[in-house]
Amino acid sequence: MSVYVGIDVHRKRSQVAVIDQGGEVLANRNVPNGVEPILGVIGGLPSGTPAAFEAAFGWGWLVELLEDYGFAPHLVHPLQCKAIASARLKNDKVDAAILAQLLRADLLPEAWIAPPAVRQLRALLRHRAQLVRLRTLLRNRIHAVLADHGHDRPAGYWSGPGRQWLASLQLPAVSREVIEDDLALIDALQQLIDRLDWEVHQHARADPRVKVLTQLPGVGPFTALVLLAEIGDVSRFGSARKLAAWAGLTLTVRGSDRTVRHGHISKQGSAWVRWILCEAAQTAKRHPQFAVSYQAIDRRRGKKIATTAVARKLLTRAYHLLSDASTAR
Repeated sequence: MSVYVGIDVHRKRSQVAVIDQGGEVLANRNVPNGVEPILGVIGGLPSGTPAAFEAAFGWGWLVELLEDYGFAPHLVHPLQCKAIASARLKNDKVDAAILAQLLRADLLPEAWIAPPAVRQLRALLRHRAQLVRLRTLLRNRIHAVLADHGHDRPAGYWSGPGRQWLASLQLPAVSREVIEDDLALIDALQQLIDRLDWEVHQHARADPRVKVLTQLPGVGPFTALVLLAEIGDVSRFGSARKLAAWAGLTLTVRGSDRTVRHGHISKQGSAWVRWILCEAAQTAKRHPQFAVSYQAIDRRRGKKIATTAVARKLLTRAYHLLSDASTAR
């Protein structure tokens, strides 16, 4: 007898539902997160039993648990699942059962489960990006303190002469304390960022696809690795347009009868892909390959939309480069 599992995952507890091939609920229990509580509900099920769960906060441990104990994990696209299975009564018990029912009916809107190595690379790159953002926040605090006292140095604050200039300023005690503490944190963060940069460099050297992507204007090794880690296997996308739609860089469309309205980009999918492409577009928009189209869109729609258009073009070219590279291997 075939059985199907639906799991509504939360931070501390999860709702686990089991149904048979006829759709009858065999079990529906709320248990603490962990190996023993989850296996207490599904541990006796046959090997290869499919289990569906949404891409919610902290789902990585559940994938590893299910794979280790012989289950077939299915990651669900939350937004599409909500569109298919909207219910008047909504609670964890109902949600878990609906996931199992959709799995039984083969109506599950699935998302790709990245392999462990890809998930670890994503974690490394996101960690580095977050530390750089934290460093920027601290630098901006120093800028704000200095502006509050009417000080500025166009040549910069962070080099040797800049640090000497900061030390020579006559500032109130608390302002001086804020600057010194922020500088100490910046120096500590810089050591961590330097270590991560070395790790990123090692990953970039080991992956030949990085060299392929760095042919694009504005794309360096870090940008290339972020794209590779977030996109994963490019062959899962049938076209460059489908990749752009997954990344949230295609326009929303609202149509009724003969009226069709195109809105802004959907912003669904990986926010990290959109962020890194827009960063790369800041450089690429000045390159001869993109400058003419960027300036034309800038005149009609403004700089933000023009930059986003360049980001979309970069992603399209990245798709074709990666597809050609995979075909050549």
